Amino acid sequence: MHTIDTTAPVVVRLTRAIDAPLATVWSLHTDIDNWPVWNVGIDQATLGGPVAVGSSFTWRTHGLSITSTVRELVPGQRIVWGGTVEGIVGIHSWTFGRSGDQVVVHTEESWSGEPVDAAADELATALRASLESWLDSLKARAEQTG
Repeated sequence: MHTIDTTAPVVVRLTRAIDAPLATVWSLHTDIDNWPVWNVGIDQATLGGPVAVGSSFTWRTHGLSITSTVRELVPGQRIVWGGTVEGIVGIHSWTFGRSGDQVVVHTEESWSGEPVDAAADELATALRASLESWLDSLKARAEQTG
């Protein structure tokens, strides 16, 4: 099982409950090409094939062009990807589970590298805000879609 770097200078963990079917939430989250349709923080995203371990996708968020590679995939339950951009090594884990009629989405992301060492507090704040927005957007779209 792949995990984030728990020793990284920046680690953010968040959880959100969503009132929608698990299949809907999972489908929205793993349909990478359509992230910009519902995620206000993503300007562009291209996978160009099926989501699978080893597949890479490019995306643009907050002025950064990122290439991420899927490191782990358990359909309907878990996806982990990672990549490096401008010296920042990011590892991002998402887990999906049920709690009663809700889907509980848990995300963890770690950032390390020289730029992070130089501005850990500022980057932790930025990452937290970005992930809050991502979860809010996912929740809104999934609950709207049903």
